[in-house]
Amino acid sequence: MNVFMTGATGYIGRHLIPELLRRGHAVRALVRDGSEKKLARGAIPVRGNALDASTFADQIAPSDTFVQLVGVAHPSPAKGAEFRAIDLVSVKESVAAACRSTIHHFVYLSVAQPAPIMRDYVAVRAEGERLLRECKLPATFIRPWYVLGPGHRWPYAILPLYWLAMLAPASRDTARRLYPVPLSKVVRSLVDAVERPPSGVRIVEAPEMAKAAAIA
Repeated sequence: MNVFMTGATGYIGRHLIPELLRRGHAVRALVRDGSEKKLARGAIPVRGNALDASTFADQIAPSDTFVQLVGVAHPSPAKGAEFRAIDLVSVKESVAAACRSTIHHFVYLSVAQPAPIMRDYVAVRAEGERLLRECKLPATFIRPWYVLGPGHRWPYAILPLYWLAMLAPASRDTARRLYPVPLSKVVRSLVDAVERPPSGVRIVEAPEMAKAAAIA
């Protein structure tokens, strides 16, 4: 595939790009001026602003797959305004640009939903999914709740609470949907999404990500 990626220098993008390249895909990554050095080696930098489609829409071609990873770092309930100003604006601009381009499949890093907390964050990601459904592009929504990895390990301490919740029928489905997913499994799921475009909309949640094969 020929992948156009936003959020490529972020936590997940830095791990996803090398794996896509290793598997023979081309990656063209949107970066701001001065951020090129943060980009994983082998990706082609495309200069622009993820919050303004006019700066990158004409550079999407010849990509066929769009991967949207833009998001506020370390989400918390106090960052509602940032979610709306960054996450929501960026997905609006990306969807608008992708719908008028060579893109045949849009992969969106969304979030598990519904959820009892982080309502602003969930609402913004749900709006992104709605925009993609309206665009009618084939799309894959990857929905982790929390990604476990370097610098993101504190949820290990509360995993027993998830295990207890899974024992109760009333909370079992929610606990499974919100169960933290290792970074390697999220990356593997994103790679699988790129390589297996759906004909409509596909949703990948934590239980399916947990079953993803380990990255070699």
